[in-house]
Amino acid sequence: MARSTRQDTEKHREQIVEAAARLFRARGLDGVSIPELMAEADMTHGGFYRHFASKDALAALGYAAAFEDLLGVFEGIVAQHKDDPSAARIAYIDTYLAKSHRDKSEMGCPTAALCTDVARGDTKSELHAAFVAGARRFADRLAALEPAGETSKARREHALATLSTLVGAVLLSRATKGDAISDAILAAAKKSLTA
Repeated sequence: MARSTRQDTEKHREQIVEAAARLFRARGLDGVSIPELMAEADMTHGGFYRHFASKDALAALGYAAAFEDLLGVFEGIVAQHKDDPSAARIAYIDTYLAKSHRDKSEMGCPTAALCTDVARGDTKSELHAAFVAGARRFADRLAALEPAGETSKARREHALATLSTLVGAVLLSRATKGDAISDAILAAAKKSLTA
């Protein structure tokens, strides 16, 4: 039987982290077992501990990967509007508050998908640290799209209010999905943020 190379091991580790990023966003940390994670990565669960010390250690990496996905989408939108930060901000808000984002949490924003798990957990954990780092980076990116004439403090405060409105709207919209209020929440948040 052939032994795995270092490249194979790293590839498998990345597959597990990507699977974790998707599954944790879709079902939360406690809603996913190690065998399910490994099956999603197309591997047997027996190999999990060759890659990670614990589920929480994997979750911290999964959270970080999910934020990288989010920031990649963000940067793609900004690149499409590189000469117009205001248009980039509006395009990002439109994308974030879309029904497709509400309906596909496994591919969506980790801030909205994971915040309740993190809020219930230990503030000294790796998970909390990974989440806070991602949320800070998200807020920093939003602040960069605020009008240049504002002070850095005002830009930061506005970005935090925008972040809170985005995440809150998606959370409420997901919780009320199937009722007309779900779409109304997304529309009202979009109107408020782009007025």
